Amino acid sequence: MKNCPECHKQSSAQFAPQKPGIAIVGNMNVGKSSLFSWLCDTDAASMNFPGTTVSLSAGQVKSLNATAYDTPGIYSIFSANEDEVVSRDILLPQQSFTPVSSILLVADAKNMKRSLAITLQYAEYGLPMLIDINMIDEAAARGIEIDFEKLSGILGVDICTSIAPEGIGVRKILARLKSPRIAKKLVNYPDWVNNFIDIIEKLCRDSDISPRVIALLLLAGDRSIEGYLKKKFGPELLEELKSLAADYRREDAETFRALIANLYNKKAEQIVKEIQDVEPPLKNPHLATFGDWCTQLHTGIPIAIAVLLLVYLFVGTFGATFLVDKINGVIFEGFLIPWTTKLLEPIPSQFFRDMFVDPDFGILPTGVFLALGLVMPVLFCFYLVFGILESSGYLPRLSILLDKIFRKMGLNGKGVIPLVMGFSCVTMAILTTRLLDTKKEKNIATFLLLLGMPCAPLIAVMFVILDKMPFTATLTVFGIIFIQTFIAGFAANKIIPGQGSPLIFEIPPMRLPKPMQVVKSAAQKTYFFSKEAVPVFIFASLFVFLFEKIGGLEIVEDLFRPVIHNLMGLPEKSVQVFIKTIIRRESGATELEHLRGIYTNLQLVVNLLIMTFLTPCINAVLVLFKERGQKTAVLIICTVIIYAILMGSLVNHICLALGVTFT
Repeated sequence: MKNCPECHKQSSAQFAPQKPGIAIVGNMNVGKSSLFSWLCDTDAASMNFPGTTVSLSAGQVKSLNATAYDTPGIYSIFSANEDEVVSRDILLPQQSFTPVSSILLVADAKNMKRSLAITLQYAEYGLPMLIDINMIDEAAARGIEIDFEKLSGILGVDICTSIAPEGIGVRKILARLKSPRIAKKLVNYPDWVNNFIDIIEKLCRDSDISPRVIALLLLAGDRSIEGYLKKKFGPELLEELKSLAADYRREDAETFRALIANLYNKKAEQIVKEIQDVEPPLKNPHLATFGDWCTQLHTGIPIAIAVLLLVYLFVGTFGATFLVDKINGVIFEGFLIPWTTKLLEPIPSQFFRDMFVDPDFGILPTGVFLALGLVMPVLFCFYLVFGILESSGYLPRLSILLDKIFRKMGLNGKGVIPLVMGFSCVTMAILTTRLLDTKKEKNIATFLLLLGMPCAPLIAVMFVILDKMPFTATLTVFGIIFIQTFIAGFAANKIIPGQGSPLIFEIPPMRLPKPMQVVKSAAQKTYFFSKEAVPVFIFASLFVFLFEKIGGLEIVEDLFRPVIHNLMGLPEKSVQVFIKTIIRRESGATELEHLRGIYTNLQLVVNLLIMTFLTPCINAVLVLFKERGQKTAVLIICTVIIYAILMGSLVNHICLALGVTFT
C-alpha cells in the first residue's frame, strides 16, 4: 500500500512545494502525525519554520494536488510557547513555503471539550476547515457516544471519524478535503471586543487573513501578528493598532488571554453537552473490586498470568489451529490452489505459470493465499482479544501494576502502552512512544520494540508454527522474548543517559466490553491490515521468485553459509526467509511455515527467535529514522542485528549441548 505511515523518510533539505497548503492541527497526542503519514503519498520532508528552531514535516497529497503540514500540538492559538506559536503562525502568509488554504483539525474523541475549544479558536481564521475525530475506538471503550451529524450542524463543517494508527477513515478524509467548509463563529465576545473587531475589519480589509483573528491576536499581544501587520501595512499603522488594542483591553494582554480562553472553554463545554453522551460505568461492586485486584501486586500478577494463558488458548489454539485448518486447509489448499493451477495449465509459458503457482516461490501460494489463509484468521482473533482488554479498562491497570518494574527499565507504567502496541504493529508502536515524557524513555521503549517485540501478524504465524510442536517450544520462544526484554531494559536504563518521569495516568472504570463493538473493531482492523499487507506479500513473493530465477538466492546462500548454517545451525534456504522478513516480518514467517518441511523443530525455534530479534520490516525502520534521528536509529539497528545473530547462535548451541530438540 503506497500511502502507509511507514512509507516516509525524513529529509533535511528545504521543502518548497508550489501547491495549496493543508495545515494538520490539533491538541497534543491526538494522532496528527499518524494521520499525516497516511494522507501523504510521497516522502515527508523536514523544514525549519522561519524565525524558530521548530521543524515541520511536509508531504505531498497527490490525490488533492496539495501539500500537508504536520504541526506541533497546541492548547491555544494565544500561547507564547514556541511549538504552539508555529501551529498558529503557519496560517500567516510565509515566503518560504506555500500559504495554507485549508485546515484539517484532528480532535480527540476521548476529550471533546479540549478539542472543541481549539476548534472554535481556529474557526476565527475564516479558512475552510475539516474536522476529523480520531480515536473513536478508545472513546467507545470508555462509553462515550458522539452525535457527529449534530456536531457538524452546530459547527457548519463536515465531520470525519478515524482510527489513525490503522488508517481507518483516511479515504473519507481525503474525499472531504476536496471541498472543506468555513466554520461558524460561535463565541460571543464582550461588546468592547466586538467594537475593536469592527475597527480592525475597516482598517485591515485588505489583509490576507481574517481581520477577526488579527483583532483577537492584537488584543492578546501576539508578536507574530504585529510582524505581519508591520510588513503588510507599515510601522505607522501597526503602532496605531497596538495603541488602540491597549486602550480597548485596559488591562495587560495576559488577562485578556485568560478571559478569552474561558469563553472558548465555556462554549466548548456547552457544545459537548449537546452532542455527547457518556454511558456511566456499571455500579457493579464485583467489577470494581476486580479492577482493584488488577493493580495490586499479590493479585495482579496471577490475573496477568491468567490473562496471558487465555490469550494463548484463544489466539494460539483456536485461531492458529481450528480457524487456520478450516480456512487455509479447506478453502485455499483444498480448493483455490488446485483450481488456480488447473486454470493456468493452458498457458504455454512455464515461467509465467511458475510465477503464479510455483509451490516454493509462486505469488499465489506463498503470497496471497498464505496472507489470507494463515495470517488473517489468527490476526482477527488477536484483535478480538486486544479489543476486550482495551475496552474493559484492563490495560491502564496493567500499566499501574508494572510501574515499579518498568522504572527499573528506565520507563514508567505508561511504557506498557507502546510495548503492548508492539504486539499489534511495531511501526505504530514506535509512533506511540510520543506519549512518553522524556527522550530517555522514548529511546528505551523504541530499542525494546525493535529488539524483540513480535507484531500481531508475526505472532499469528508463530502460533501456527508452534502449535504443531510441544508446548515447551512455545514456552521457550516466548519465555526468551519476555526475559530478554526486561534484561535489555535494565541494561539500557544503565547505559542511556537521562531521567525518567513520574506516572500520571487516567484510569477509566472497569467495564464489560460490548461484543458487537469489539467484533466490528477487530473486523475493521483486520480488513485494513489485509488491504495493506497483501500487496506487500505479493511484492515479496515476486521479488524472491525473480531473485531465485537469476541465481541470486544461491549466491546469497553461499555468502552467508558460515553465519546461517555453521553458526546458527539453520538450513541454507533460511536466506529467502530472512529476505522476506526484511521486506515484512509476517511475510518471512509465512515463508518459514511454507518451508517448515526442511527444518527440524530446534531450527524452527531458533529461526523464530532470530526473526523476532532482527530489525523489523523496512517500514518500521523508516519510521525509526523519522522519530529518533539518524544517529540513534543506526545505533539501535546495528545493536539489534548483532544481538539477533548472537542470541540465535547461543540458543542453538545450548540446546544442542543439552540435547533439547523440541520433538
